[in-house]
Amino acid sequence: MSEQSKSSQAPDRTPRVVIAGAGIAGVQTAVALREQGWRGAITLLGDEPHRPYDRPPLSKAVLLGKADGSAFDVDFAALGIDLHLSRPVRALRPDAHEVDTAEGPVPYDYAVIATGAEPITLPGSEGLPGVHLLRTLDDAERLRPVLAAQHRIVVVGAGWIGAEFATAAREAGCEVTVVEAADRPLAGALPAEIAVYMTDWYADAGAELRTGARVASVAPGEVTLEDGTVLPADAVVIGIGARPTTAWLAGSGVALSPADGSVLADEQLRTSVPDVYAVGDCASFPSARYGTRLLVHHWDNALQGPRTVAENIARGEAQGVVYDPVPYFWSEQFGRFVQYAGHHGDADELVWRGDPAGAAWSVIWLRGGRLVALLAVGRPRDLAQGRKLIERGAVLDRARAADASVPLKSAER
Repeated sequence: MSEQSKSSQAPDRTPRVVIAGAGIAGVQTAVALREQGWRGAITLLGDEPHRPYDRPPLSKAVLLGKADGSAFDVDFAALGIDLHLSRPVRALRPDAHEVDTAEGPVPYDYAVIATGAEPITLPGSEGLPGVHLLRTLDDAERLRPVLAAQHRIVVVGAGWIGAEFATAAREAGCEVTVVEAADRPLAGALPAEIAVYMTDWYADAGAELRTGARVASVAPGEVTLEDGTVLPADAVVIGIGARPTTAWLAGSGVALSPADGSVLADEQLRTSVPDVYAVGDCASFPSARYGTRLLVHHWDNALQGPRTVAENIARGEAQGVVYDPVPYFWSEQFGRFVQYAGHHGDADELVWRGDPAGAAWSVIWLRGGRLVALLAVGRPRDLAQGRKLIERGAVLDRARAADASVPLKSAER
């Protein structure tokens, strides 16, 4: 704890952790604090009226009416976690050691920023009838009857969320057109030589994919492309990415990335302000493993990061631990289970395992012969073995690694 917070804390008062954001990163931070033996007060501030819930089922079971929700199985009262719903944060005031809300300030000794990310919208589409996002439980519940009615749907964006929604919409029997400004799906995540094999997945599932298609305007009942094409749409779903929810930190002194707006956390997930941490989708962190700063908008990061934050708060910074995970995520789309581990940004070699035109294959990225990333489609064993190899910085025999019949772990030199 900093000298500032030590001096502000009376000897007979219980120390307090205030967590801004009640998504998975915020909830897991609160739970992990108790697991680490933190005996002080924990206040969890959520901006939605619903009990905290998991997001991955929103684009799957919840959307298709196979589940009513995905609330976390956490007994907040039994853990002594003071949960406040419908209480969004408005500002952070480090000088006063307070988090400001509409209901008044909440004092802290430690604060954790876990406000996640918010979807990017198309200019002019906000508030239009029939135009949807898919980020919250309310979003999924509004879209559920749209799918049940088997409407014509235009999806803007062929990223992970666009593909997952298109998958669910086709399963529900909807007519689906996906428009993507880039020349391929998943353009922001994967290189062209890989994404090209995913293009056929849409047609195979009965969805139309239009690449190189920029949206000129959205109006009730239609989407107009820049080339003049008008696509009829009973509903429009926008999935063009998300940005860190950090605007509320203006004036706080918390350093933000000028490139993406993320909180610039350090290797222990501390911010530039004493006694304030950041975790999950809203925070980027330096990775010694990859020699760059990473911003990871995926579930596993929001699950793993809180353990580091909790340990560093509970044990103190002098005994602090470093956060440098192997990033991991998965996606279920068009009958395929897609998994990714690592970071391929500075890889110098790409190696295929299996036929990418088939149902199950993998691709690995090497840097100087060392495995740095892996994408597996229908090959979970490759992913499980590859993730461990990445963690220990394994060097692979290229010929054996390229042989899909050889277990990946057996390709280690």
